[in-house]
Amino acid sequence: MGFGVFIHRADSIYDDSPATQYQFPHQYYSRVKSCVGDWIVYYEPTKVKNSRGYFAVAKVADVTLDPTRSDMFLALIEPGSYLPFARPVPFVLDNEVVEAGLLNAVGRISGRAQAAVRSLAPADFNRIIDLGLVGQDDLLPRSDAIASVPPGLAEEQAPFEVERERVRVLTSRILRDSVFRRVVLNAYDSRCGITGLKLINGGGRAEVEAAHIRPVEANGPDIINNGLPLSGTVHWMFDRGLIALADDLEIVISRQVNDRQGLESLINKSGRLIGPAELRDRPHPAFLSWHRENVFKH
Repeated sequence: MGFGVFIHRADSIYDDSPATQYQFPHQYYSRVKSCVGDWIVYYEPTKVKNSRGYFAVAKVADVTLDPTRSDMFLALIEPGSYLPFARPVPFVLDNEVVEAGLLNAVGRISGRAQAAVRSLAPADFNRIIDLGLVGQDDLLPRSDAIASVPPGLAEEQAPFEVERERVRVLTSRILRDSVFRRVVLNAYDSRCGITGLKLINGGGRAEVEAAHIRPVEANGPDIINNGLPLSGTVHWMFDRGLIALADDLEIVISRQVNDRQGLESLINKSGRLIGPAELRDRPHPAFLSWHRENVFKH
């Protein structure tokens, strides 16, 4: 097992779905195979417009032949493990390459940086995780934890234990909910997608919630395309199937709503979801369809 980096872009020619699978050719098989059972970081190349850099982390569950293409393989992502970064991490930060393992003996970026799949040193993995989950310091083990150990006990503490504790925290529901909210609100400018309201309380916190379209309890992933920014009342109605979204993002109202006129007065004038700034962050039709078929009251 070992950490890795998977290069992915939204307009990829490969059949990728970061929260579920990563398609790759045979040349990368051994590298991907070495990541099975461990975590990888997704990276979007700098040549992509508005590149997100290192933008998410996920755990590789298995590798298999692609049943639809004999010349391709699939890295299967462990369900529920995908987690977007609250703040994407750039390739270069403060004039230094974040992924230090890409530097050669003379301090220059090596050809490994062009590889679609590559191994990732534990120290680089920790650095990227810490930067990507900014604002979650109270939930992540400190990298200087060893230095804080009382004298006489330091020899029993190992960096490996700190690294693995970081990995364990990545599965924390508290952390994942916090990061998911931050990612969704950032994508939608902290504005409720149904009402269009952007309300900020006296403490500077947005009064809008991050809703999963397909709930976590129903195997819904913590991916931006499965998220919606909704005010409290609208979130309640969405979860109870009183409103839904068509694939074109038109807002649909259930026949079971007892105050249709009142609800219609809450909806923004366009009658459609006020979408995110980036097209790649839009709700995925598969999740919208699941909600209409399993939650929405027709």
